[in-house]
Amino acid sequence: MKQKLLLLSLLMLSLAGFAQPIDWNKKLPSDPHVVTGKLPNGITYYLRHNEEPKNRASFFIIRDAGALLENDDQNGLAHFLEHMAFNGSKNFPENNMISTLERHGISFGGNLNAYTSQNETVYNISDVPMDDEALTDTCLLILHDWSYYLTLDPKDIDDERGVITEEWRTRNTSSTRIFKQKQPILYHNSKYAVRDVIGNMDVIRTFKPETLRAFYHKWYRTDLEAITIVGDFDVKKMEEKIKKVFSSIPAVENPEPRPFFEIPSHDETFFCLATDKEATSTNIQVVRVFRDKSLDGKGYNTYQDIKNDLMASFYNSMIGNRIGEIIQRGQAAYVNASIGFYGLVRGYYAYSISATAKPNQEKEALIGAWQEHERVLQHGFTEEELNRVKTNLMTSLESMLKDKDKTKNDAYAEEIQDHFLTQAAIIDVEDYVAAVKEILPTITAEEVAEQAKKWWKADNRSIIISGPSEGVTHLTEQEARDIIAEMEGKTVEAYQDNSVKGNLIEKEPEAGTIIKIKELPQFDAEEWTMSNGAKVIFRKADFEKDVVTLSAYSPGGSSLYTDLDLLPAASNAGQFTASYGLGSFDAISLSKYLTGKNANTQVAISGLYESVSGNASPKDFETMMQMIYLRFTAPRFDPQIHDVLIERNRITAKQSAGRPQTMMRDSIRMITSDYHPRVQLFNDSYIDKLTLDRIEKVYRDRICDASDFTFFIVGNVEKAAAKEMAQKYIGSIPSLHRKEKWVNHNIKGPEGKVEKNIAIPMEVPKSNVTLMFNKDMKYNLKDAYTINILGKILTNRYTKTIREEQGGTYGVGVSGSATREPYNNYSMYMVFECDPEKAEILKPFLYKEVDLILNEGVTEEELNKVIKNELKEAEQSKHHNSYWLGTLMTYYKTGVNTNDPKNMEDLIASIKPKDVQKLAKKFFKEADVVDLIFSPEKK
Repeated sequence: MKQKLLLLSLLMLSLAGFAQPIDWNKKLPSDPHVVTGKLPNGITYYLRHNEEPKNRASFFIIRDAGALLENDDQNGLAHFLEHMAFNGSKNFPENNMISTLERHGISFGGNLNAYTSQNETVYNISDVPMDDEALTDTCLLILHDWSYYLTLDPKDIDDERGVITEEWRTRNTSSTRIFKQKQPILYHNSKYAVRDVIGNMDVIRTFKPETLRAFYHKWYRTDLEAITIVGDFDVKKMEEKIKKVFSSIPAVENPEPRPFFEIPSHDETFFCLATDKEATSTNIQVVRVFRDKSLDGKGYNTYQDIKNDLMASFYNSMIGNRIGEIIQRGQAAYVNASIGFYGLVRGYYAYSISATAKPNQEKEALIGAWQEHERVLQHGFTEEELNRVKTNLMTSLESMLKDKDKTKNDAYAEEIQDHFLTQAAIIDVEDYVAAVKEILPTITAEEVAEQAKKWWKADNRSIIISGPSEGVTHLTEQEARDIIAEMEGKTVEAYQDNSVKGNLIEKEPEAGTIIKIKELPQFDAEEWTMSNGAKVIFRKADFEKDVVTLSAYSPGGSSLYTDLDLLPAASNAGQFTASYGLGSFDAISLSKYLTGKNANTQVAISGLYESVSGNASPKDFETMMQMIYLRFTAPRFDPQIHDVLIERNRITAKQSAGRPQTMMRDSIRMITSDYHPRVQLFNDSYIDKLTLDRIEKVYRDRICDASDFTFFIVGNVEKAAAKEMAQKYIGSIPSLHRKEKWVNHNIKGPEGKVEKNIAIPMEVPKSNVTLMFNKDMKYNLKDAYTINILGKILTNRYTKTIREEQGGTYGVGVSGSATREPYNNYSMYMVFECDPEKAEILKPFLYKEVDLILNEGVTEEELNKVIKNELKEAEQSKHHNSYWLGTLMTYYKTGVNTNDPKNMEDLIASIKPKDVQKLAKKFFKEADVVDLIFSPEKK
């Protein structure tokens, strides 16, 4: 490893020696694939042809306007306006916009959405089928209406007030409340300190429609607007359409300049203690916020900008790696820590020293984190550390290059958005990689470390401590200041970078052989039976050029254990062993060994199966296969790391105990399993069972015996190479020739109807309404698809009734599903949050819509909306490795080929309204019901 890094260093130096000097102010080349222009009214447009996915496009309208532009009487109206954009416009009155798009399989919330932030508002219509020109014209007309022609009907505004109020209630979590306490300190005396996007609920409940219209017509204007369309279309033709549709939108006369929002500088160091009763962890942060006036809120445009960006990335990565090593070795005085530079808000940056403390150890956590900050200031980084992050970057960029034609439309749109909002360069990936290759040799470890002296100065600092308001002793302001005064400049030792030697596998395994080959023409795949009994199914798939995926399963899982004390070990074995390392390498040395390699593997043990999986670039396919071999033959069990993990788990259990989300989650688990003894809650008793010997016992029992595993290899690797690697690294795994099956322990919900109203302590009053239907019924594919579709139909109905008409919730989550294992079962899950005063009023609407479907059925239109979306999503998923892995695994577990249209597309398309009603009657009749309301405890 050391030799490899030395060679890389010499290569960098040689490149630097012979390369032409870089003009650091040279502008980056613009992506030639992006066509851009500006209409006479000031609207900017961007168009890019892209074919991932094929025959799809994404439409965006980007606004350089957000919550910071609000007056005090408009606090929250930028976000409110975003909601109103879906509730009526000139060409799409009432809810017609949503229903029109849903008829083409474009789902509200999934493909049709928007977001508002402090600085911008962005709307999107994604994954639009491009085989219907009328649909393209419809999407352009929607963007046209969003631009200038929203109805903003007073009745619609009043209906939406309740929805926004419930969104505020849903989002009003402990972290939100703590952030609001931090805002006045972090963004001292600036607009950022008083605008949190969701706004002031008094304003939301009482503002007059003309106040919203004033914001709309002042800031939703052509000079602050960009139309972006990326996808599989004729760019010239689309440009003509843009000019035709958007040129008539009038420009605002004498527009008020769009201000840059400053955060005033301060010489003194501020202090904030932000607490909340429901907070689950304590964090200590010392942060400096500063403005880089050379950028003035602009993104990178020059070679120097890329170099600065790379140095910041390397700085953060290297110091993060050091912190990871300290935690892995059990030497950390904190649960976690983070040190580094990042963008904060437009035009402002932050350098932060932050630590998540162990309970009542804030002093130790701050000292521990500060030491690593000082270590860099005093001694910098080693060239070996820098070479590792450089190598990993180039590996990532090379992978990106190979799969550049698989970049999704929305990813390109994000880059365009950055250009419009911050004037960042739009650069083609090939040009970017070429620039990085030119710049990398010029970056030294010394120069990266020097950046901290630019970022970390005595001004504009704040000390922010956040955490629970009860049960923890927090540092006082003076104590925190004293620690910082003591630590700043205090001598620390240099970091010792231990190099890694040796091979992943010390002794070459004795390869097995393939004793039987079975063709699978329906999948364009082969099944290989190995001499040790393992089955390997291989399918070459080169749609994703730089990915090979492996997945393997064996039946049994934790269901085979009657000793209940082994169940926690089984559930956590994969997560724990991932931290132990592999073979002769601990986790730290394994990470260093894998520098420049794109390969990873993991293990999981579930109730019914044990599984091993991995991903790699084709060039690192053998490394992944070696790691798979070691997962079976040389797992590592590290007592030191185990103790670290146990301590972290105990802290998590203690901090989450008694919190509302924990109490709701635990209650639901116990009630829906009818208090089955195999269902165990995460607490100290559970953690006591997570001993190293139990984890090792379960792991060695489950992850062994190749003969009981079925392996699937899908990706861009030649068959001959896959065969060779399979024989060498799968065929050599020992076999016990067990014939195991999972055991059904009959973990089911209670019979009949269970109805409970459970009071729990909470800071912001909100009720959680949870309704679950379950019924054992014979499994068949059509019914399985139908129960899923029924859940989506109910989602749309509840959006209309409970969210829009009643203004009762931000959204109702509904999920309908069917399972084969461990028994045939169908379920429907419904959940929403609301005002506690409305819970008993709104809950009956859940039942009412079910009854309407039972009595009246569903309409052809609402069914077709869901089916079109299902078919569109299914079509887009094909070709990807994940699709073929899922298809092959389903076939081997069930014998059903879901790649055959008659088992998927044709079957889904054949579902009629009468089928949905029939399934609903069969399912809901005599279904077991769990009906819960979690309400705030009365104080």
